[in-house]
Amino acid sequence: MAKKILIIEDQAPMRRNVALMLQLEGYETCVAENGRVGVEVARKERPDLILCDVMMPELDGYGVIQALREDEDFDNTPFIFLTAKSDKSDVRVGMNFGADDYLSKPVVRDDLLAAVQTRLTRADALKQRLADNSGFSPNFERPDLLQKAYGLTAREAEVLLWVAQGKSNSDVAAILEMSEKTAKQHLGVCFQKMGVEGRNAATVMSLEVLSGK
Repeated sequence: MAKKILIIEDQAPMRRNVALMLQLEGYETCVAENGRVGVEVARKERPDLILCDVMMPELDGYGVIQALREDEDFDNTPFIFLTAKSDKSDVRVGMNFGADDYLSKPVVRDDLLAAVQTRLTRADALKQRLADNSGFSPNFERPDLLQKAYGLTAREAEVLLWVAQGKSNSDVAAILEMSEKTAKQHLGVCFQKMGVEGRNAATVMSLEVLSGK
């Protein structure tokens, strides 16, 4: 099945050009003309990857990624910014919000296709490792293993332990008697200390540690 890519771009010529380049490579595309519509389309279409402009009316690209990363269904959806900006501070801002890559406009075809393929391949590998738990024999009684492996506090390790067992932020909050906001903050610190971008990658790494691998 063809991978579905969402293009969020307010300039119609650019939107059509990027969509055509991807369609010629066999990708399925869906489009949105601004950030607000982009969030709606993303939640409806569930794309495999999102290409998003930064400077847009109604809701900019940073607002888009913030809105989607708050939804656990989009925790690990590859997200690539398209922008005319090339200042390093803008790149850092995008990455801090959870972007996976950053392409300057006008987009060069080879750069676009390489970035898209790299991120899709990485996402598929992560899903496969997460789905194939046959190689893991995790000891969920040892949060201290996570604490030691990643330099976490005891509370952060507890949060990560439950996330590794497939619990949502709201589940973790209820189990550990904290607010969902606090659970999310702890998890964000875990991601930072582990050097990962989302809960799927964190789960794989946690299962490996808890399995003694």
